[in-house]
Amino acid sequence: MSTSNRQGDALGKFITFEGGEGVGKSTNIEFCRNLLQQQGIDVIVTREPGGTEIAEIIREELLKKPHQERMSNITELLLVFAARAQHIEAFIKPALARGSWVLCDRFTDSTIAYQGFGRGLEIKLIDQLKLIAQQGIEPDKTFLLDAPVDIGMGRARSRGPADRFEVEQLDFFNRVREGFLSIASSSPERVEIVDAGLVLSEVQSDLQTAINLLLNVSNT
Repeated sequence: MSTSNRQGDALGKFITFEGGEGVGKSTNIEFCRNLLQQQGIDVIVTREPGGTEIAEIIREELLKKPHQERMSNITELLLVFAARAQHIEAFIKPALARGSWVLCDRFTDSTIAYQGFGRGLEIKLIDQLKLIAQQGIEPDKTFLLDAPVDIGMGRARSRGPADRFEVEQLDFFNRVREGFLSIASSSPERVEIVDAGLVLSEVQSDLQTAINLLLNVSNT
């Protein structure tokens, strides 16, 4: 269930930001945080994998390269959900219960896109682990920052050394993008596609419009 239909209006909202590499999630999350804070909303920004001490340790293992041995796709998937379960229990649920709005850089849509479409793991398996790890927690709204893979990877590689995911081939990231767009197509009420291939000012103008609409809905 989403936060908006659990126990009334006092609870916060859970907003996730998704997309491939180099689409500007971190920059635009900060932009949205500032917009919401200007409205007097208590906002907390977090990320996945990560967000708590234990989950950040898992994140380090997931992203660092190289390992002495190859990490299997199943191991990768289980680590992602282990970090998520800890993040939800120790951070997300308490923040929402306090009435905070939680802005999260990646959530389960990324798992479906990267481990499902990218790695080729069964979506049914991901759904089973999701049921266990998330305890009914679902995003109230998701902003999918979408850009062509060549644009996103060009930006990502200009940031510095690549992590274990960023060294994958373009075919992998094309499958990931396909996964995100498939999710958006199947969940149009929750997922809003934002064209991240535009210049930053235009991206943020689109986000501001979406945030204002979200605030109007929340206040009705």
